[in-house]
Amino acid sequence: MNSRELGLVLAQQLLDVDDLHYGLWDDDLPLSLSNLGIAQQRYSDMLLDLISRQTAGIRDARILDVGCGTGHLLQQLRERGYRADAVNPSTALNRLVRERLGAHDDHDTLLLETGFESIPAAHRQNQYDLVLFSESFQYIPMAAGFEVLAGLLAPAGQAVICDFFKTAAHGQGGAGDRSFGGGHDLAEFYRRVGASGFAIELDEDLTRRVSPGIALLDDWLDERLVPATATLNRWLLDQHPLKTRVLKWLLRKQLARFNYKYLSGNRSQAVFERYKSYRLVVLSRSIPAE
Repeated sequence: MNSRELGLVLAQQLLDVDDLHYGLWDDDLPLSLSNLGIAQQRYSDMLLDLISRQTAGIRDARILDVGCGTGHLLQQLRERGYRADAVNPSTALNRLVRERLGAHDDHDTLLLETGFESIPAAHRQNQYDLVLFSESFQYIPMAAGFEVLAGLLAPAGQAVICDFFKTAAHGQGGAGDRSFGGGHDLAEFYRRVGASGFAIELDEDLTRRVSPGIALLDDWLDERLVPATATLNRWLLDQHPLKTRVLKWLLRKQLARFNYKYLSGNRSQAVFERYKSYRLVVLSRSIPAE
């Protein structure tokens, strides 16, 4: 399990959620952990409504959910009558996906247990009416991603990307810079879209509706993770002082990055809004598929 997969699995386990994203927070929803599930379902409903509009008139629309997490949205797509498949490289999360599908006697869904850019050519038959990236596009190399996408989409197919990107402020060295990992450079994304034979049909900025979830996570880190980490550190130094000091020295670079990202107050809503732009994008082909 790599660090990226570990983070997703821990988020699902520690927060006891079905979805692995920040949710959608509007003014009518108080910011609290008890409302996280509601915010996440609002995010899912937004995507489901958009998919319904984009596939209107297509009988038995076929959809690919890229990086399907625990399979919660995949399940809702199936319940709405879509022929939905998924691709997900996480072994741990795929166990949850199979359990969810098995509980609903869903044996028609194809689960490709690989990275998006590694989907075999045999499965790239221009068969999907819509390919969905819900906080998964950031993990896919753009050049390879657009190439694979072109092989998956039907001639009139579309891609829906809901994810965050790096703003022009990334790398300028301000407070909290690089405390949030992930995300492609937004300007580079726009350049690659046209060069890859796609056109942007919709581009909506969701940053201010998503970023309150960052504030919620920041509070959780301050109130839970920081004290727990300090307690564990004291216990280890008391029980195994020499081994602990040696281990901390060996892992000093990794620990410094961890402290900077999670324990130094840098993962705030304001920092996220400065360095990230959360977009809802719909792409269609500008060049017809051969």
